[in-house]
Amino acid sequence: MKNSTDIPTLSHPLELIPLFRRWPRSARRDMLYTVIWSTGMGLMFASVEIVVLRQNALAAQNIWPLLLISNLIGAMIHAGTVLSNRFLHGWPRRARGLPRVLFSMLLMGVSVPLGIALGNLIWRGTSPLRVLSNRSVLAEALVIGASLAVLLYLVRLAADRRAARAVEEARQKEFLASSARMLAEARLRALQAQIEPHFLYNTLANVVSLIGPQPAQAQHMLERFIDYLRASLAASRSEQVTLGSESKLIASYLDVLAVRMGDRLRYRIELPDELRQFPIAPMLLQPVVENAIAHGLEPKVEGGEIVLSARVEGGHVAVRISDTGVGLNEAAPRKPGGGVGLSNLRERLRSLYGTNAKVELLENQPCGMTVRLMLPLNASPTSIPSAP
Repeated sequence: MKNSTDIPTLSHPLELIPLFRRWPRSARRDMLYTVIWSTGMGLMFASVEIVVLRQNALAAQNIWPLLLISNLIGAMIHAGTVLSNRFLHGWPRRARGLPRVLFSMLLMGVSVPLGIALGNLIWRGTSPLRVLSNRSVLAEALVIGASLAVLLYLVRLAADRRAARAVEEARQKEFLASSARMLAEARLRALQAQIEPHFLYNTLANVVSLIGPQPAQAQHMLERFIDYLRASLAASRSEQVTLGSESKLIASYLDVLAVRMGDRLRYRIELPDELRQFPIAPMLLQPVVENAIAHGLEPKVEGGEIVLSARVEGGHVAVRISDTGVGLNEAAPRKPGGGVGLSNLRERLRSLYGTNAKVELLENQPCGMTVRLMLPLNASPTSIPSAP
């Protein structure tokens, strides 16, 4: 997610109006906005003359010179602002405040009288020196400059408030997204708390039963169980793991179960070397494999095979967990702590990858199911706080 402090700043006063925020920023757009803004200022000053001076005829004669002067002033302020932004671009943010304020005051003090002088030169042919030496013109320039300064201050104040609201909204969205990720992680931890004791007790019971008649099998089962616990502990403390390390965890898990199930459980892991370092969320695949055994292979008398594979498909990595079990059999018994529903898996993927990942349930022929996870190739799972 974008950092909550990376909120776009106001590039033009017209952006305070939602209509003018529809178009992306560009030099041409900002120049057009300056013409619209300056024309509006000219019309506003003409309206003031009509209301205050009550000289409709005089105001009507002066409206075109006023529009010319206001656009000249606007163009100079626009050009000066662009130059100041380029000059201050490399400065630290905290060091830009005072220089920007001083430059804005200087720019306003120069642009207003100079715009009035140039406007009179273009419209009436009056010498700029004569215009600038006229006290009434200077007073008018002072009034216009002060009005623009107050107006731009109010615009900046409104922009700062809008930016503060945008920052707060971004923080709220970030907090909600973080809460959703933490909730998904808490559900995963709760699921592990259900699965691991059940798996632990069954494994230890099998080891005890094998010590006398088959000590070699008991030793093998205990060694693979230790490997599983070591890998599971490392995964639970990591924010993300690799597809290769997750496959090792699954291999240890399946080796332990293979001792208990015998020939009823066969498995293959087919990962290309280039995808072994692909980052994924910890414990993302193991619950799916556990589901395939509990609801696919164990209800089937002859058992079956589980295949974990991965390959690149377009901009995604397709991870498949396939089995040759009973398939979509709603009558299959559900064991305590056995598996995780697809809805929970989809929710976890959504919290980690947004809309860039999905999970699909496919029926195999002649039997069994495939769970296919489509994970974005060039995006790592969103960081989730590790358990303390």
